[in-house]
Amino acid sequence: MKYVIRVSASAPAMKPDRPLRLAMRRALRLTFTAEAVRRPAAARVAFIDEIGMVGLNSRMRGIHKTTDVLAFPSETRVPGGQIFAEYIDPESGFLELGDIVICWPAVARQAAELGHSVERELCYLAVHAALHLLGYDHLDEGPGKERMRAREEMIMAVLNPQ
Repeated sequence: MKYVIRVSASAPAMKPDRPLRLAMRRALRLTFTAEAVRRPAAARVAFIDEIGMVGLNSRMRGIHKTTDVLAFPSETRVPGGQIFAEYIDPESGFLELGDIVICWPAVARQAAELGHSVERELCYLAVHAALHLLGYDHLDEGPGKERMRAREEMIMAVLNPQ
């Protein structure tokens, strides 16, 4: 299946190098494949700094602090199930899944704190956000969170980033 991942950055310093972008794209494509997105689909990923993330998180969620990643799905979805309402881009014919915003400084900081590579952290955040685009959530601290974490672990095991 064809998946298009559009990547942008708020500033050149916020954009990961090519090998990291390729690893992130692989993580997103694997997630979409694992979750049975069976039509050509597209998602956007934007990298921003912490000041931008504080502003975005404040506007969108009412939380005035930074976070590592935010996901904005295009439509309502059921995890691992059907898409209730589809947005098909009339020009490309692709199913638009939504937007992912990653705080680039948080990726390196969290990788160091957790003792793993920047590649692994970036891939994990991409998988996590892609699952949000596909309807998964973890706010209930119960079955929804358990289901999402299980999917993350399965996809990360297959991905096996360095």
